[in-house]
Amino acid sequence: MDERDALLAAAVEAYEPEAARRLVEDGADPDRVLPDGTTPLLRAVEGGSPAMVTALLGDACPRLPEAEQGRLIDAARRWYEEGAERRLRRLTGAAGPADTVRALDSEFERVAEITLGGRTVRAGHGAVLTLLEWEFGVLPPVEELVARAVRHRGEGEGEDHVDRAASLLVLIHRHSARTWAETTAFRHDPDPWRRGLAADAVRDRLWQLSWPFPADASRRDEEWEACTRILFEWEPEETDPHALARILQALRHTGTDLSAHEDIALRRAGHPAPEVRREVPGLFVRPLSPDALRAVRDLCRDVDAAVRAESAEVLAEQEPGEGDRELMAALLRDTDPEVVSRAVRAFARGADHSAGAAEALVRFLDADDPDVRLNAAYGLYLRDDPRTLEAYDRVAPLGRLPADDPRLEGRWRFTSRKGVGIPGSGAPATG
Repeated sequence: MDERDALLAAAVEAYEPEAARRLVEDGADPDRVLPDGTTPLLRAVEGGSPAMVTALLGDACPRLPEAEQGRLIDAARRWYEEGAERRLRRLTGAAGPADTVRALDSEFERVAEITLGGRTVRAGHGAVLTLLEWEFGVLPPVEELVARAVRHRGEGEGEDHVDRAASLLVLIHRHSARTWAETTAFRHDPDPWRRGLAADAVRDRLWQLSWPFPADASRRDEEWEACTRILFEWEPEETDPHALARILQALRHTGTDLSAHEDIALRRAGHPAPEVRREVPGLFVRPLSPDALRAVRDLCRDVDAAVRAESAEVLAEQEPGEGDRELMAALLRDTDPEVVSRAVRAFARGADHSAGAAEALVRFLDADDPDVRLNAAYGLYLRDDPRTLEAYDRVAPLGRLPADDPRLEGRWRFTSRKGVGIPGSGAPATG
């Protein structure tokens, strides 16, 4: 085993998919047979991280012989069917409680990471199995994909579980009429989690149809209309909060009949379930009508922090009316740090460009959260405030941020606008 292959094996064990991806690109072999008869790819499959499997898989279908494809699928299925903790316990012989944490497997999805008997696995084998089947041309029944997606409900897992994400991905990429009909038929299922999944499938299909050049452009309008019709007919009948929240989120992607969106939002604004109320602010048409503005103001005072955070983002977009500055100030002082973070972000980009707004942003330049500090500095730049350069100096260092983060442009754009040179290259620092 050369050095690159050894490093790849270490990256797989440490759940470092980006490092593994770079090593494969640099020539490390994910299919090299190791002394124990496994391969780095097989170890990744057994490790239960779909992000790691994706990093090593590449264009695996023509690369791997059919027998090896079957071995990978069988391994994923064994772990999935037995359950990660149960199988780990049997393999290690360890007794006592497992150490379990929720790990961020990719940018948006999470999964349980289980350590027992000196060995660690992630319980994402349902997602791994789904992705391997898709890569190797195996099409399981829609019912099976849906069962994988909802398997972890009631275990403290949210809609960001890797198994759910993988099932949704495959369901909306299987472009047969039969698959789509069977998927959307789950809106009539007695299980609200399955209905919620059907709503998310419609949402994701709408998002897919919004691409500039969808693969099935000739049928785009027809499918768009069908998805929209499903949601508008379904919403009044849905009684379960979980499923209803998913429907409202999907409706935000329809982009049609905006007056109907507002009617729904006003009707649902007082729903007893906070997960439903959280979806309401995003349904209102901008600029807000008087009725919508009254509803958003009420939601800004909601007992649920997530509802207040969603509503603060909408309120900040509007030219402040009577009492709105005081309401926004209260959100900026909220006891929940997530509300404050999102309120500052929205307020920085918002419509209030008064002197008082700039002073409010200055107070956040010393916040503990570096993201809050950067949003405050960016808000000063957007208001052409003379303290912009001082603000950016105060928030540094900014840590690791994407090079294209628009907030980083505030410093050098401000200096360019004012004709002031920046020492050095003039490029925005990313830390």
